[in-house]
This record gives sequence, structure tokens and C-alpha cells, in this order.
Amino acid sequence: MHRTRLVRLAAVTAPAVVVAALAIPSLPAQAASQSIGLAGTSSIVTGDSPTGDQGPEFPAQEEENGTPDAFTGTITDRTLSLGHAPGKGVSVNSGKKAKSNPTFSNGFEGLNLYQQRYARRGNQFTVEPPDQAMCVGGGYVMEAVNDVVNVYNTGGQSVLPDNTATNIVSGFPRNVNHAVDLNSFYGYPPAIIRTTGVRGPELTDPTCIYDAATQRFFMVVLTIDPNSSGTGYVFTNHLDLAVSKTSDPTGLWNIYKIDVTNDGTNAGGVNPCPCLGDYPHIGADANGIYLTTNAYPWQSNGFDGAQIYALSKAQLAAGAANVTMQHIDTFGTVNAPSQAGSTQPGFTVWPAQSPGTGSFNLASNGTEYFLSSNAADEATHPITGSGGTYESNQLVVWSLTNTASLASGSADVHLANRIIDANQYALPPKQQQPGSGTAPGTGTPQGHCINDTTTLLFTGQTGCWRLLVGPPPHNEVVSAPDSNDTRMQQVTYANGKLWGALDTAVTVGGSNRAGIGWYVVKPGGATLAPKMAMQGYLGATGMDFTYPAIGVTASGRGVMAFTATGDATYPSAAYAPIDAVYGVGDWNVVPGGDGMATDDGFTGYRAQLNSAPRPRWGDYGAAAVDGSKVWVASEYISGACDYTTWGGPFFAGGTGDNLLGTCAGPDHGPGLRTALGNWSTRVSSFVP
Repeated sequence: MHRTRLVRLAAVTAPAVVVAALAIPSLPAQAASQSIGLAGTSSIVTGDSPTGDQGPEFPAQEEENGTPDAFTGTITDRTLSLGHAPGKGVSVNSGKKAKSNPTFSNGFEGLNLYQQRYARRGNQFTVEPPDQAMCVGGGYVMEAVNDVVNVYNTGGQSVLPDNTATNIVSGFPRNVNHAVDLNSFYGYPPAIIRTTGVRGPELTDPTCIYDAATQRFFMVVLTIDPNSSGTGYVFTNHLDLAVSKTSDPTGLWNIYKIDVTNDGTNAGGVNPCPCLGDYPHIGADANGIYLTTNAYPWQSNGFDGAQIYALSKAQLAAGAANVTMQHIDTFGTVNAPSQAGSTQPGFTVWPAQSPGTGSFNLASNGTEYFLSSNAADEATHPITGSGGTYESNQLVVWSLTNTASLASGSADVHLANRIIDANQYALPPKQQQPGSGTAPGTGTPQGHCINDTTTLLFTGQTGCWRLLVGPPPHNEVVSAPDSNDTRMQQVTYANGKLWGALDTAVTVGGSNRAGIGWYVVKPGGATLAPKMAMQGYLGATGMDFTYPAIGVTASGRGVMAFTATGDATYPSAAYAPIDAVYGVGDWNVVPGGDGMATDDGFTGYRAQLNSAPRPRWGDYGAAAVDGSKVWVASEYISGACDYTTWGGPFFAGGTGDNLLGTCAGPDHGPGLRTALGNWSTRVSSFVP
């Protein structure tokens, strides 16, 4: 019984979409005011749970010739762009050298799959992909992924209590570098109790910011509730927003919960909720904290629009018992929307965050900005969920005004948007990595194991595959990891401009590859229309670039983080400078961020999923600004492990860890990976 976490299914493309510009009516027609109550307090400390680990990854040890259960988890970070051929990318040349020439300050290994899987005494799932949150301030660097969190000093040392001695898994203490599972942080039972199989709430898609104005950390996750028996999940889901009580994230936090189960049902009755409040993200202006989701109906294939939740920042920072919130559904009509017409819904309407305390827009009694794209079916064919062209030459600029009213007794924010012209972008092809499409060698141990029918095991049987799966066809190949779809990624409002990027197809060296489209937008105002200040692409011959995140200082100099893979390049953490004068400059791998092996995750193998492989990667990276520094974080593969070490004592005559695939040696950790995956994250800081 192994649990697969599939986040945002395959990304793909087609021709150009032209969507009419729309102005969403001002409130109250689009907003609903609510009061969100304080649900409790918490801290980043591991909660109670049983010790031990039954190793459900290894069904052959539990039942002779047993096979793993079919997928019974939740597919989150959905996309309607599954199953389409990638679009033809625009030809890309090398960019000019940017005025922003970042100086590397320091970097360190962030959270990884070993820490995720073996936190809370091993009562965790194997999860792909990590989905990085990172926020920096007050001398702390906070990072969260699916589904653990850590807090570091700026030198990269964890400042959480050392929990190694009590973190007993399969008889030995496990060093997870002090990481704490998100279920513990939010006050929930374990994700799964390994000795019984009982499941707790499923937490996914963490994202966070540090707000220098209030000196508070804010982190939000989507939580999906389990059924009463703990054997699966129900439709109810909510955003859980944690707010630090002080500037010290190792102290106490206040927790607020927002039910999103029925947010997004359009009034025409098509694609009715219950819905999943998918892909939450967070931004801030001088007055508010803004959470956004994509509302997908659980029981149909369409889309119910992006949702925006505007909350009073002052009330959250003060730990108020009740916080003013306004909810806005971007579907934009009281009638059932037509296909892609003037009622185009928002899709991944990413809220902006701003550096420091002086970068907010105070016009119109406070303005928060958002960016979104409109190439996907969610924006063009929300009712049917299919039929689009998966290419576009437009971006959508959203503004939420009168945000100062959030702190008053009569909140009344106003949402509007404008569509602006942009360079064409298209759904990208999958990423390539060394060996993609060929049989896994011993340096890709999980894939090699599934194909291995001859190795002698400690049980006296032959065939490594018995440790992982039932009898498969032994013909797995090295995966081509998923690229993103064309949804907007992290948005920053700095130096009077909006900065954003997305994944797109590009043509470089005569080949169609995954690349990045980046944008610097003058957002306009009450009387000025928004316009594109600068835009461009980033791509390179033989390379794929995915999941960009841009951080920009108040002076307008920034760094863009992303994952770089290629024909001869293992998945690596990379960066490029960006400014509003020259745009994006030359790219490089961050120091210490070179990939060391192939992506060897369980979602890349048919035998592990009992279905077509969906090799999950990313969903988003992160960037944060702290004074003159820009911190960036990206997923990569940090370490290599040979087949013999991966198998350890599970192979006849072998030695090492008593957990398969950790490559942790006879001292039982810390490990480089797990049996079913090997993702890591890299955190770096630059002065641009």
C-alpha cells in the first residue's frame, strides 16, 4: 500500500487564444464579507505518534507476491491541460547581460525526501513533488515543502530543536535535520500511522511570506479532511493560515481556517461544488493578506474559477479572535459562463508580494496586484474542461483597490482586471535528463530495481522488483520529468512594477524545449491602463528550464530561480539576474546546486502507479527578499547512490541501513534519498 501524491498532471499545448478583455464588476456584486475566527495556536514542534515503521513501500515483505494498492489518494494541483501535444516554441537567442549582476552570498541544502518520509517517526507518506515555500526575515529562513517544515539561521543551520533522539524509525533514531511534519505544526494527527494505516488530514501546497511591515511570518496550506475511519478522504477542504505571534518563527503561531469546499460553484449550476480549493498562494500589500486558489469541482471535469480571499493584515498580526475577510469569485457573472467569452474566469491569479516596508501601492486607498495567464482550458473552456489551443499572447493584470477598508468595520474592496498583449507562450514539452527514454542503469536504482529479475535477495528469492511491486513488465525507462503548464508563477510588486514568469515552449538550437517567459509590467492605476514594460524568454540549447520564481529588491534588481535539466545535465538548481533595463541575463547553476543523478521518483514508473507514468516535478519554486539580498529556492537532485548501497542488506550479503533505499549506511542516517524517490531542495542567497 503505497500512497502516490500526484500534483498537477502533465503539461501540454496548441495554437493561439484571443480572449476579450473584461472588467470584473466592483463589489458588493462580487464579494462576500465574512469573519474568520481564531482556531487555536501552535508551534513548530513534532507531535505525538507511535514509534516504528512497517514499511508499506515493500508489499512483497507483507504478502507473498503482493501488489501495491491502486492509487487512493488525492490528486491536487490539478490541470485541465492533460494529454495534449506540446506547443511550438518561439525561437530564442541568448539574452543581454543584465545590469543586475548577482553576487552569491551563501547557500545550503534545504528539505529533502528523506526528511519528509522519516519525520514524525516515519508516520509520513512518500510525496512527489515537494512544492517549495520559502520566506525570510528577522534573521530566519523558513522553508516548507509537501509535507515538512524547517527554520534556519541565515548561515543554513536549523534553529528548531534537535528531534533525532526521539525520532525512532524501525528501531533506530533518524536524523531529519530537525524538520517537523506539517501535520504537527498545524495541530493534526500524523499523515498516516504506519502500524495501522489510519490516515490523518492531508496537507498540501505550503506557501509563505515574511511581512516586514508587521514583522510576522504567514504560511498557508490546503487541508483535505479524512473520513471517520481514516481509510480515505472526504470532500471537505480548507485553507489553514498560520501567523507567527512575533518575528521569531520558532515561537507560537495563531491558526485560522477558511472552508473552501463550496467556494466556486457558478450560479448557472454547471460544474457544481463540492470543490477543491487547489494551489493556494499568498501575497500582501500595506493593508491585507491575500490568498488565492483554483476551484475545481470534485465530481466533474470543468473549472469553477480562481478564488480570492482578502484578510485584514493588521488583525491577523494582532492575533484577533475574529478577522475581517472578503471572498471574491473571479468567475465574474451570475449566469453560467460561455466558452472563453467575456466571462473568462481567473486561473492561478497569483497575488503579489513586496519587499521591505515601502514598496506597497497606497493609491486608491490601498491596491494589491495579481497576474495570471490565459492559455489553459481553465481560462478558455471552464465548463467543458477541454477544447482550447494551449497558447496565448495575453496576460491578465488584476487590481484590488480600497484595501485599507479591510481593517474597518465596513470592508469594501473592488476587483478589476485588464488584458495586455504579451509575447506568445505555449504549453512546454517535458524536460529531458541524461538517459531519458532508455533503460535505467545502476545509477537510477529504483527504476533499475523494477527491471531487475536476477539479483538474489535476503529472502532467498531472486529479482529486486519483489521489494517494490508485484510482477510488472520489466521495461521501465528513465523518465522525462514533467514541466509546468502555462500558469503564472510567483509575482512580485517592486519599484512600481509587477514581475512574473511562467513556463513555456521555446525553440533553441532547432529543438522544441521547456523554457521560461518573463514579464515586467507597469500595472497602471485608476486612469492609466497597464502596459508591458519589458518581456522576454530564457532558454538554452540542449536544456530545459522550469518553475521560475522571481525576487526583486525595492530598487528594482532581482534574481530568478528555476530548475535546469538537459540532455547532459541532471536536474539542477539554477538562477539568472533580472532588471527592468536589460531584462534577464545569463543563467548559471547556483554554487552547490549541480544535479548529481537522474530524477528517480515513483511517479515516473508505470509499475509504481499501475497506470501511465506521471513523473512529477516542481509545481513551484520560491524567492524572497530580505533587505538587499534575494533568497531563492529550487528543486534538484543533490546526491547519487549506487545500486548496491541502495539495496543494502535487502540484497543477499549486503550491509547498510535497515530501511531500503536510504543509502544511509550502517549508522542508519541521515540518508540521501528513500526507496521511492530522491528529490532535494537548494536554498541560496544573492546580492543583485
